[in-house]
Amino acid sequence: MRVYTHAACLAHDTGPAHAERPQRLAAVTDALHEVFADRLDWHEAPLAGEAELLRAHAPSLLQAVLATTPRERILLDPDTVLSPASAPAALRAAGAAIAAVDAVLAGDTLRAFCAVRPPGHHATRDTAMGFCLFNSVAVAALHALDAHGLTRVAIADFDVHHGNGTQAIFEHDPRVLFASSHQMPLYPDSGHAEERGVGNIINAPLPPGAAGNAFRDAWTTNLLPALDAFAPQLLLVSAGFDAHRRDPLAQLELEADDYAWLTGQLAAVADRHAGGRIVSLLEGGYDLQALRECAVAHVGALAGIAPA
Repeated sequence: MRVYTHAACLAHDTGPAHAERPQRLAAVTDALHEVFADRLDWHEAPLAGEAELLRAHAPSLLQAVLATTPRERILLDPDTVLSPASAPAALRAAGAAIAAVDAVLAGDTLRAFCAVRPPGHHATRDTAMGFCLFNSVAVAALHALDAHGLTRVAIADFDVHHGNGTQAIFEHDPRVLFASSHQMPLYPDSGHAEERGVGNIINAPLPPGAAGNAFRDAWTTNLLPALDAFAPQLLLVSAGFDAHRRDPLAQLELEADDYAWLTGQLAAVADRHAGGRIVSLLEGGYDLQALRECAVAHVGALAGIAPA
């Protein structure tokens, strides 16, 4: 199994008090190296190209992120930071997703995990928001559809915050199924069950305090059956680990075992319909120890290998 990452993603400087900080990515990559040693196939993430980004984003967003060269950190909104090194990081994050899609569709690897930042699932077609600059999972899905000719791509999103940007980009595109569990109420105040798109949006909001049994029930009852019925040719995952009980930005009560369970369920869906092909991208997760444990659980289940 491949892991895509790049040192440029560590240089995205959000400031000393920001939750989405470089130490998050370091915690993930350090844990994967320590636990799985040489059993993962590590690759440097390439830069995404402008044409690839424009499949998902308006030229105005590319202009805002790529043509702005701040001498110090600036705020695009109260949560979203652009620093001198942010544009290369965002390009590597999206580039990792594109390269991973190319690799799994070429048969070079069955599954891939993109250990990158900034995260992406809040970025809409024309707006960077919620820590996110480019929506890497949307870029990946459109690359699979438009460059590789797939007709059905599914995105499973288990970040505690609803992936409003991903939903907005695809809510009128029946080629993509978006299935999400998330806390509600919580930022960004979207993801109600009645938000259905053209029948391709499946939201399972969970109340504050919900634990693993409610999380598993939401996926078993609503989200996994929808994925099976859609029969995707490729499964993408927005892998946010901020529904863990220790996370400071939300109030769900998941454990690392819950992520391992869901990853196994998603792998079974991919085995049934997509030749096993999965590309997963790191989204949220803001407690470093929880992030380490959950990333190990997720990647281990994706790769089908136990920790050493």
